[in-house]
Amino acid sequence: MAAIDNAVDGKLALITGASGGIGAACARALYLQNINLALTYSSSEDRIRALEEELWALRNDHSPDALNPVVSTHKVDVGSAADLQRLFKSIRELHGQDGPDILVSNAGYGKRIPDIADISIDEFDYTISINLRAAFILSKLSIPHMVAQRWGRIVFVSSLAAHGGGINGCHYAASKAGLHGLMKNLATKHAKDGITVNDVAPAMIGETGMVPDEKAVEGSAGDVRNIPVGRLGVPREVANVVVMFCQTGYLTGQSVLLSGGLK
Repeated sequence: MAAIDNAVDGKLALITGASGGIGAACARALYLQNINLALTYSSSEDRIRALEEELWALRNDHSPDALNPVVSTHKVDVGSAADLQRLFKSIRELHGQDGPDILVSNAGYGKRIPDIADISIDEFDYTISINLRAAFILSKLSIPHMVAQRWGRIVFVSSLAAHGGGINGCHYAASKAGLHGLMKNLATKHAKDGITVNDVAPAMIGETGMVPDEKAVEGSAGDVRNIPVGRLGVPREVANVVVMFCQTGYLTGQSVLLSGGLK
């Protein structure tokens, strides 16, 4: 019988899009579990540096023996396979292992264009590249290390759009639905290797690039007045689910809809 191993202390997590609201919240939450971090960003260097300082302050608030993760940051275009391959080379050099123990594929893109007639082919292709192709490449690069150690956690940050809802167009929905299918397939194939694969599917999460505040969704299906719990979600609530996935090896192949009751 397979052993129960949910220990995450000292593991290495790769979080893409860590300069954004959800990615940064995941970084904070995993750091507090004494997990080493490789954090990517595309352009917001000021935000990633501020996050580094915040994590350092968290460390200083604890005993060095209790909280001492290693953190590296990497400027990466997740739409570039070459950039992702260079990222893994950097992980080997800086962290001394061939890949992460935990992959949080969070970096995403979503331009709100509701009508298919207004969605260009280039826009569709770019959305698929960032939201789906990148997750495939990241998983392909991460899984060999996870298989070798017979332990791994892969978490995709999906969307209510994958389940047919949301306020965006079909290009975004298709990219997230593809991510859901990728998750289901990998979970089935790699459960025997000690690897779990799940996704969290948020909707109407405030303090993010897509939904900075309530005004950004006024008059849409995501208007706070339409959300049963009566408010926007916050990034740390997404991070709560990510931590739960990492610490629960019996959970795989699942999508957690984090939408305040929206369908």
